[in-house]
Amino acid sequence: MNIRYSFFMLLLAPLLACSEQAPPSSLDAQVLGAYPAEDAFQAVAVDADHFYAINNFRIGRYEKVSGEFQESWDGVSDKTGSIIHLDSAMVYEGLLYAAHSNFPQWPMASSIEIWDTRSMQHLRSHAFPEPLGSMTWLDRHDGYWWGGFGNYDRIIPPRLQAYGKTENTLVVKMDDEFNILEQWRLPEELLPRLRPMSNSGGSWGGDGYLYLTGHDHPEIYVMTIPEAGQTLRWETTVIVEGFDGQGIAWDRDEATSILWGISRGDAEVWKLGMPSISLP
Repeated sequence: MNIRYSFFMLLLAPLLACSEQAPPSSLDAQVLGAYPAEDAFQAVAVDADHFYAINNFRIGRYEKVSGEFQESWDGVSDKTGSIIHLDSAMVYEGLLYAAHSNFPQWPMASSIEIWDTRSMQHLRSHAFPEPLGSMTWLDRHDGYWWGGFGNYDRIIPPRLQAYGKTENTLVVKMDDEFNILEQWRLPEELLPRLRPMSNSGGSWGGDGYLYLTGHDHPEIYVMTIPEAGQTLRWETTVIVEGFDGQGIAWDRDEATSILWGISRGDAEVWKLGMPSISLP
């Protein structure tokens, strides 16, 4: 082997190893409350008075302070058969907007499904003509809609190829009609934390950072939009012991830094006190 090449690889090895690891800095969140919720399987949404536990085809509304169950929408008893894989959701002006896909069917298809939070009636749908993957989350920030399209390294029989490949996961910015205006990829060093699945949740904090989650790890990734280029910047990580990733929602009716998430294994909705992010 060429001596110069060997020396070069010796210098490069630590850099390659670092690229597969999380940033060295991390912060901890505090669990302020845990509420049993049968449908806490995919995500949670929240407004001033309620939280909404999201399952594949059910949504349960709960009183926010007590955690008392109030009402639900059930896609099984509704018998439409059109709602099969709900994911993250958010509430905006009295309406609940949920990301939806046909995962694990192929070819991929995605839509945004909309409910009235008072009546829990499904109102309408927006289907993407050419989805960039399986839509996993949706949020409203700075006058625009934002969302994530997940792609996966997981192979789902009878297919012999990966379901889109995790590296093709995208975060998008959309106008009021959900037309995609801009899109960004995830940083390469974050991908090992998501594989073989993808980015499952996303919510903009009042601090101006975009908070993303994966499918399994007890971590929330703090991201920023780059000044140039098409790759998000991974700034730091918030650790939540016992957390499962999945769909999250910032509580925009709280004066303090409250984020809602789920513990999938415990079928609970969690209220989290988030640390203050202070970056250079």
